[in-house]
Amino acid sequence: MASQIDHPSSWYAATANRSSPLPPLQGGARADVCVIGGGYTGLSAALHMAEAGLDVVLLEAGRVGSGASGRNGGQIHSGQRRDQDWLESRVGLDDAKALWRLAEDAKALLHDLIARHAIACDLRSGLIEADHKPGYVAHSHAYARKLNEVYDYPHAAPLTREEVREMVGSDAYYGGMIDHGGGHLHPLNLALGLAEAARRAGARLYEQSRALRIEEGGKVRVVTAAGSVEADWVLECGDGLQDGLDRRVDTHVMPICNYIAATAPLGERAREIISNGAAVADSRFVVNYYRLSGDGRLLFGGGESYKRGLRPNPGEFVRPYMLKIFPQLGDVSIDYGWGGVLGITMTRLPFVRKLSPRVLTAAGYSGQGVMLAPYFGKLLAQAVQGQLGEFDLLARLPVPAFPGGPLMRWPLLVAGMSYFALRDRL
Repeated sequence: MASQIDHPSSWYAATANRSSPLPPLQGGARADVCVIGGGYTGLSAALHMAEAGLDVVLLEAGRVGSGASGRNGGQIHSGQRRDQDWLESRVGLDDAKALWRLAEDAKALLHDLIARHAIACDLRSGLIEADHKPGYVAHSHAYARKLNEVYDYPHAAPLTREEVREMVGSDAYYGGMIDHGGGHLHPLNLALGLAEAARRAGARLYEQSRALRIEEGGKVRVVTAAGSVEADWVLECGDGLQDGLDRRVDTHVMPICNYIAATAPLGERAREIISNGAAVADSRFVVNYYRLSGDGRLLFGGGESYKRGLRPNPGEFVRPYMLKIFPQLGDVSIDYGWGGVLGITMTRLPFVRKLSPRVLTAAGYSGQGVMLAPYFGKLLAQAVQGQLGEFDLLARLPVPAFPGGPLMRWPLLVAGMSYFALRDRL
């Protein structure tokens, strides 16, 4: 994948809270725990362990938040990446309910971290799930009622075509549901705020310090180009960008590229695009997702790209997908376009495992990381301290290896995604 060593040329970077670069690791270091990856998972793990009195070193290959944590759509979805119907069919009602409660705890933790550490990340409520095919609407309405009745979740409500049209200025949708418990935020500022909180708690954070290999023995040693860390535990939290570091993760987690465009400020037209300020995600397998920024831009993510590495023209790549939903924006310029690398799994469920007695991982959020990753970092921190209850629940999730291992996962993904992209268009 393309190297990502700095914050992207994105609207997020242009509006990021001030942060000073952190030093790279030089020479040898000793710690109770070495965390690999300076995104939401690793930063939250470092924060919670440091608050518990553990000596923590975190290694980030680029800048803190320069991976998917600082480049994503900023949307906060409820539940897991798979819906409760799918989970019930695979893990049973009891575990499906436990996974829902876990996700609600994750949402509560996200709000608590933002409030407790005074992280200025433009947190807003509301998420619309819009159906692009009329045959999907009955299921969306039934699902909203199911969340109300079976999962005791009062924040979901069905939407008719007329109601969606009142909220979203597009004729592309036939109905859907709204989740008042969902929302959106500035993802890079969330990452920067977590990094500052971890640093204040005593964690040692190093940037430009890519982990090159992990040596396991009595202790675990993580080697970088300019130094090494010897630790009792290692947490692998690099998601799609740690591809190539550990085959035990690579066989289950695959990096893919995603792209977002930010328009020029829309002014009074913004309310014609999304009247209630909620985030929107549609029902396509290759999903369109979008929201309004604090300064009135449309931030639109969409389209599929099967090339290895990031495209050189992400804004122009996304623009046709945006105009298919909002043709009235044909006269509006694209001010920013950027891409990022995230990790997906075969089942789109997170890969949470104890890889060896002293190496743990959480990765493969498949687009659900804003809400889940900070909580999973906390779960990794608890696992290091011997609290394995929810960690063991997640370790039971069906996350099979990609057929053919790391060598074959890419061509198989291209074939699969091409099929689903065609189905979206039919």
